[in-house]
Amino acid sequence: MNSSYDSSEEEFDMEEEEDLAMILAMHINKKPKHGGSVMDRQKIWRDRIDAHNRLIRHYFAKNPTYPESYFSRRFRMSTELFMRIAEKLASHDRFFQQRRNAAGELGHSTFQKVTTALRMLAYGIPADLVDDHLAMGESQAIMCVKRFAVGIVQVFGQEYLRSPNAEDAARPLEMNKARGFPGMLGSVDCMHWSWKNCPKAWNGQFHGQKRVPL
Repeated sequence: MNSSYDSSEEEFDMEEEEDLAMILAMHINKKPKHGGSVMDRQKIWRDRIDAHNRLIRHYFAKNPTYPESYFSRRFRMSTELFMRIAEKLASHDRFFQQRRNAAGELGHSTFQKVTTALRMLAYGIPADLVDDHLAMGESQAIMCVKRFAVGIVQVFGQEYLRSPNAEDAARPLEMNKARGFPGMLGSVDCMHWSWKNCPKAWNGQFHGQKRVPL
């Protein structure tokens, strides 16, 4: 059955939402160990500028290496939405701005920091896996996720995390009415409830990713 969104690709699976919450909680609860100037600690020189330029060439240049369809699949959003989020976060939190360190070297760009947070949340990967592509250490990557989560709530919370009003409810009602379901606000088919007493003969037809009938 149809959901209240424009297309099935825009549906936000409740199970995915729970998974993202678990991943975020895992990274927030993990306390990074900042090494600082520790004796015998190996210093890794990361070319942040090269990593930034590569990221721009791949997705944000005038003629990027990867088309919009690749970006949408990998980032779980459009380029336009990514740019809006990055701009808002950089204006709201100085952490997301590109700054120079004590040695005068340029740090990670806004694009690198936001991409790091989105990749870790979208794919559930550990912080260390973004290092080779985005030239960012583990502790900095974890910090990106933390600041991203807080920033998103602070910047967009009042608009997107509030309770729905009459105008919000009217849009899906009109949409579902046009599809032949007048009076339907949402669909229970999108709730992913498990079918406890599903007949055994039908069990295999209704298996979801959790291996239970839905």
